[in-house]
Amino acid sequence: MTPWLGLVVLLGTWSLGYWGAEACTCSPTHPQEAFCNSDIVIRARVVGKKLVKEGPYGTLIYTIKQMKMYRGFTKMPHVQYIHTEASESLCGVKLEVNKYQYLLTGRIFDGKVYIGLCNFVERWDQLTISQRKGLNYRYHLGCNCKIKTCYYPPCFVSSKNECVWTDMAASFGYPGHQTKHYACIRQKGGSCSWYRGWAPPDKTIINATDP
Repeated sequence: MTPWLGLVVLLGTWSLGYWGAEACTCSPTHPQEAFCNSDIVIRARVVGKKLVKEGPYGTLIYTIKQMKMYRGFTKMPHVQYIHTEASESLCGVKLEVNKYQYLLTGRIFDGKVYIGLCNFVERWDQLTISQRKGLNYRYHLGCNCKIKTCYYPPCFVSSKNECVWTDMAASFGYPGHQTKHYACIRQKGGSCSWYRGWAPPDKTIINATDP
């Protein structure tokens, strides 16, 4: 079993739609959290795949063409192969070959990159403009902030470095407005808040609040 499965809870045949697949459940994660908690974040096209008989179901190894790297420069500046479980029940990811470009976030273990359904994996053409801007610089600016998931409102911050993420309550578990359009970024006063807008003049810190 690959290392990223340590955070996965396998619960029979419960399906969670966007957040997981049959028998694979994952805690909901804002794209910024996925970015900040990943070893590798890249934009890539899958150009090949093969099945290796490891474990009960095997491992899929995707050969990729890396288009751009957003995180992981010092750990693995160029990624050629992506590993995932062959079975979706173990959170394996199915990617199309020579069809789409993908945004891939993953972990490095023993010199290999692993991805799973609990990572943020999305077709590039499905990302919003705000999410693409987040990958370039905004998410990085918010890695010292904490995104607090709100399931049942009202929810409140417990420290100044928190942003309350309400998509789980407002969008019935599907990606909502904050997921698609906002980043949680530290302000000049030291507190964190949701931000949406054009790039600030000073990219090291943001002094703007957009509720």
